[in-house]
Amino acid sequence: MIRTRTAAVLATLAATALAITASPASAAPGDTQNMCSSTLTPDGWVDVQWWNSGGCGSGFNPNTKQIKDLRGYPVGTQVNACASTWPPAGWTITASYYSSGCRYSAVPSFNPNTWTLKRTS
Repeated sequence: MIRTRTAAVLATLAATALAITASPASAAPGDTQNMCSSTLTPDGWVDVQWWNSGGCGSGFNPNTKQIKDLRGYPVGTQVNACASTWPPAGWTITASYYSSGCRYSAVPSFNPNTWTLKRTS
């Protein structure tokens, strides 16, 4: 009984320590994360790629996206982002074009769906 309880306590402590060390304190500029499309893109981040994944459900719509953290970039930095989210404050759209990686609809077109963004402030 004592061995079982000790093992359970040690397993809990190990899991807690792993969870604490695995979660980042804060993201750095340019960090990316993958998430299901049902999750809103956080402030300061933009969508940079879309695809369909069984891990986020089923259907014909792209249901998974990769997002990029734009917080902390210096003025003048340029990045490409899908037009599925508005640019964060301080970023300006300088160009738009079509990219197959940014198709976020089941009925894609060849209309511009990607922006080049520039940090202006």
